[in-house]
Amino acid sequence: MGKQARAIVELSLKDLVKDLNKAYCDEWLAFYLYWYMAQIVSGKGYEDIQEFLNKISKDELEHAGEVADMIIKLGGLPTANMMELEKNANQPYMMPPKNTADINRIIRIVMEAEAGAIDVYNKIAKKTLGKDNVTYQLVTHILSEEVNHEEIFENLLER
Repeated sequence: MGKQARAIVELSLKDLVKDLNKAYCDEWLAFYLYWYMAQIVSGKGYEDIQEFLNKISKDELEHAGEVADMIIKLGGLPTANMMELEKNANQPYMMPPKNTADINRIIRIVMEAEAGAIDVYNKIAKKTLGKDNVTYQLVTHILSEEVNHEEIFENLLER
């Protein structure tokens, strides 16, 4: 964002960057969790879950990139130290189940993570509505994808 674009934002850029940085950390943790679970999932019907986890992990990594880009445009820097991701996230890293064939537990973990992301992006959307239209558009775009992810896994759990 250029000087004028930042000037029209009607809220604290410092606070907004902080909120986005927390969401950025969440996205990295979600990416790794989903990617990891895709590698280790086993048991009956694991291929479908593995496919969904791989696809959604890529979405989460894309979200991290989009949020990082916005943080930079707003004059900040995304969290650089990988060791700081969990500390700076909205919620702690969720451990995958020890039983790699417990597909229902994997799905519940993903649904809990997605519910957290939905809450985070909804709060940022409310905060930026009418005050920062560019950030608002980004977070509502990501919010819609997180809602879709939650629905995919709810439908899998109902099978």
